[in-house]
Parts: sequence; C-alpha cells; structure tokens
Amino acid sequence: MKRRKFIDILLGSGILATAASIVYPILKFVIPPDTAESAIMSASAGRPDDLPPNSGKIFQFGGEPGLIVRTAEGELRAFSARCTHLNCTVQYDSDEKQIVCACHGGVFDLNGKNIAGPPPKPLLTYSANVRDDEIVVLRV
Repeated sequence: MKRRKFIDILLGSGILATAASIVYPILKFVIPPDTAESAIMSASAGRPDDLPPNSGKIFQFGGEPGLIVRTAEGELRAFSARCTHLNCTVQYDSDEKQIVCACHGGVFDLNGKNIAGPPPKPLLTYSANVRDDEIVVLRV
C-alpha cells in the first residue's frame, strides 16, 4: 500500500468518525425513544389530611410524576405532572387556582385543559378517590 493511499484512508475514516459523533446525538435528541406503557393502574397519593383545600402535591405514579390537587371546594383531581409541551413537571399555583409549567409558561385549568402557553394538548387526567384514609389515584 502506498503512503498516499494510507493517508487518504486515515483522513477519510477520521472525517467519517467525526461526522457520526456529531449526527448521532442530534438524531437521538430529535427522535424520542419508544417507551413502554406503564403497567401500573393505581397509586397512593398520600393521606387526605396531608392535602388541605386549595393545594396540590406531586406524587409518584409508576415511573412518572403525578399531580393531585384539592380544589378550594375540597374536590380531589389528579393529573399526569408531565407538561404536554416538553415533558417538564407542572405545579399547582394556589393563588391563581391553575396548574402551571414553569419551563415555558404553559397554563392548565383544573380540568387539565391547556388555556395558555405552548402546550398543544391537555394534561392526562386520572381518577382520584379516598379509600381507608388514603388517596388512591387510578388510571382511567
């Protein structure tokens, strides 16, 4: 093998490796991985006494965060705590009585409907009930 051919192969493989190391992370970011649906159908969100009226709390629903809200009237409502825009975690704003995403200014009402900001879809809603002094959240 001639020296010129060897240098060409070495340079070409270096350029190819550099291009692959740039393109691969971009593709992994743009194309999200397939995630399996969680098999968990219910989870405990704590005790009713720990959630006063007009407050909200994050709880674990399988591998995802959930949000349980007790309205000012005392009604329990449960949602996925993942914003439908870029999966940031949402919080309950007791002053505004709305669910907000601090990442990009998304706002949801107490039915999970998107009312402001960039979120394209409403929040995923769950069913919340009190059983034996425990708040149980069920996937509907």
